[in-house]
This record gives sequence, structure tokens and C-alpha cells, in this order.
Amino acid sequence: MIPHQKLKTVFEETSLFESKTWRLSPEAFEISENQLREIEAIGQACYAFHLALETLYLRSAQGKNLLRNTKLEAPWVARYLDRGKPQALIDHQRSSLLKGKTPLILRPDLLITDDGFALSEMDSVPGGIGLTAFLNQLYEAGESESAVIGAKKAMLSAFYETLAGSVSEREFPFVAILVSDEAATYRPEMEWVASELQKQGKRVFVYHPNDIMPLGNSLCVAIDGDPQKIDIIYRFWELFDLEHVEPIDHILEIWKEGEVNVTPPMRPFQEEKMGMGLFHHPILEPYWKESMSKKDFKVLKKVVPKTWIMDPTPVPPCAVLDAPFIDGRPIYSWEQLGQASKRERDLILKISGFHETAWGARSVVLGSDVSREEWSDAIGRAISEENSSYFVLQEYEKPTRLRHPVYRDDGSLHEMQGRVRLCPYYFVIDGKTQLHGILSTVCPADKKIIHGMKDAALIPCKLRKD
Repeated sequence: MIPHQKLKTVFEETSLFESKTWRLSPEAFEISENQLREIEAIGQACYAFHLALETLYLRSAQGKNLLRNTKLEAPWVARYLDRGKPQALIDHQRSSLLKGKTPLILRPDLLITDDGFALSEMDSVPGGIGLTAFLNQLYEAGESESAVIGAKKAMLSAFYETLAGSVSEREFPFVAILVSDEAATYRPEMEWVASELQKQGKRVFVYHPNDIMPLGNSLCVAIDGDPQKIDIIYRFWELFDLEHVEPIDHILEIWKEGEVNVTPPMRPFQEEKMGMGLFHHPILEPYWKESMSKKDFKVLKKVVPKTWIMDPTPVPPCAVLDAPFIDGRPIYSWEQLGQASKRERDLILKISGFHETAWGARSVVLGSDVSREEWSDAIGRAISEENSSYFVLQEYEKPTRLRHPVYRDDGSLHEMQGRVRLCPYYFVIDGKTQLHGILSTVCPADKKIIHGMKDAALIPCKLRKD
């Protein structure tokens, strides 16, 4: 167990998040060997999902058949995923130069429920990499019996290897981690990551996107007054925020010439929550079964909650929506959800992506946690034609109550009853996902939506000894 004062001193000396605090805990969060094996399988399944999603999107955009021996066309998929995107970004994400390019660092959100894991989101531009590596190191030193999953050095090495592998022909690439104003909360942890890698002799530095400049056919930053050519850009900004990335035109142009690599790739279809709705769409089930291995499909089918895309287009009188049932019957209009009972409102409503409220639980509404009037208003806003992005509905998988030791502000220890979200970090290396750390968020039991908050404890995971 790590003493309260030591934890307090460490976090006072090392700021990893700007203006963020959380509860302190003396121990890492325990998971079983079976849970660990399932988490590892989920990582590979998420990567397989991204590969299949790319093919689905591109074939849909090109009007091609989706199946090998059966006719199945779905041009509406590309229309869904392109909604609200600028044409230049649509053209870019369809470029043949990006074929096979997926996010190389994956982080799903896994809720621990009575029935196992529930995968509520897939994040392909994840924060918390530096925090998790730092916590791995801190708690590894304090654990006498069980090993923390993902040692600090291994996680940082995997981060660098993942980036450097994208330009394998360059032995010592120059990596620029570009953190936008929108993501400024995460700048301190990225600066810590860069400083730790610099100690290992790696050329990794953090900049604002507007710090870079074109020079000939290269992108450069100034170091001691001299220009330094960038080999790899690690993009830490959301794609809806492109208008605030002043050199974006130069980035796209020089990337196209092959003089700089950008990861995660700037492909907004990979960052839409509606991808989970497409996975559950009944028309597309034959495609997913054909495009993924039986194991990967089965893994995701088990953990991804039922998700629906809220297309506000009116349906014909003889049709019904692919949507939750109300009073045991299918619905023909999303407005009908506004009259659902509290039990039927056990649904999460959130915007799909490409919007400033699409991250950090900003747009999330839990139907059973608000009044019927508030829920009806939220449904109305979600299907408004003014929206540039679709909303999705997702079955609410209630996290189970667990107990974990947490320090009070005065340093006394108590067993907090809470609900837990696990965020495993997978690094794609040579086409395989490697798990190098799991960040757990233990929220008080009265919190229905779990995210990093001041009342939560943020700790790494360790393997239960037995």
C-alpha cells in the first residue's frame, strides 16, 4: 500500500493534467486472469473492427457490393459517415494512400457489469497515455505481491515503437506530438511522455499545431533557431477542430508527397460512435460476419451494447425504425421515445462525432436519470435537422457496485463503494495489438455516467494473485 502523503507529494510535484484532481488510492485495481485474457481479446477484435469498417466505408462510397457471393449494397453507410464533414476531409479519408491505415493506439471504455464487460466507446485519439504510464511506475514500486499490468518503460517503449514503425525506413525519426488548444488539458502528460522518451535518446517533442512551418517540401519546427524536419506527427487534436490548425493545408500537401507521416490518420469515419450502430445494424450483420473472424465477431457481439443511429428521415407508413421497442412494440418515429417509461428510458443518448461535445461525456444523457420532459427535449434536439452530426442511442449497461480503498482528504482510508470503468491501451505493432496498461476509473456508486472527475479515483490495474 502506498501512503497518502507519498501520493499527495508525488502528484503535487508532477502535474499530469491541467487543473485536474482526483481521489487517491493506496492500491491498484485488481482484475482476474480471465478478465485479462478477455481484455486482450477485445483489443484484437477492436483492431479487426477498424479494418472491416474501412472496407465497409470505402465500398459504400464507391457503390460496390459488400459481400463475396451475395448482393448487398449500402450507399447510405457512406452518407451517414460523411454527414457534416468538409469535402476536403472526405476526399482525404478516401485517398488510396491511406488504404489500410487505422489508428495505431486504441482505447475502448469497458464498464464492469454483473454480466461482464460492456464496451461503451472506442477512442482512437486517446488521452491518458502519459498518466497511465506514470501510474504504472508509481504503483509498481508500491505493490509487493501483484504486478501492475504494463510497466512504465514497456508502455512508453510501445508508444514510441508504434509511431516509429510507421516510418520504418528512418532509423531515428523526429516525432512531433501536436496538442491543440481544445486538447490542452492533456498537454502536461504528453510533455511528460516526451521528456521520458528523450531520456532514452528518442527525438520526441511536444508542440502546438501552429508551431510548425513548411520549408520546401518539408514540415519543420525551430530548435535553437534552426529548422528541424518532422518525420512523424502524432495528432492530438479532434478533427472537428481543424479550422484552428492553421497549417492544415500544408500538412495535407506535404503528407501527400510522402514527406511526413500523420497518425492517427485524419479519417473521421474512424472516430464516429455510429460505427457501433453499424456493427449492430441488422442489414449489415452478414457483412461483419464475413469480414471478421468468428472469434473477433463473437467477442464484440458480446461486449458492444445494442446501439442505434438516430436518422431523423421520416419512414413510410408501412415501415418501422431500427430502434428500441416501446411498450413491447417497434416504433415508427423517434419522437415516440419521448413518451417511454422510466424503465424503457434505460438508454444513453450522445452525439456520434465531429463535434465539440462528442468527447468527455459532454453530450451524454441517460434517459432514466432525467425527467420525461427532459428526455423528450433531448430526443427533439438529437433529431433536429440543424445537427451536422447524427446522434446515437445505446442500451445502458449498468456498472456493478464494487469496493476499493480510497483516501479521504484528511488522509484517512475507507472502502469506497463505486462503479468502475477500465481503459486498456492497445498499441498496434506488426498488425497485432499489444496491451500495455489499463487505467481504471473508480467513481462513487451514485454516479451513473463514469468519467474522470474529482470524486473518482484514477489508478492502474494489477493482476489478482490467485
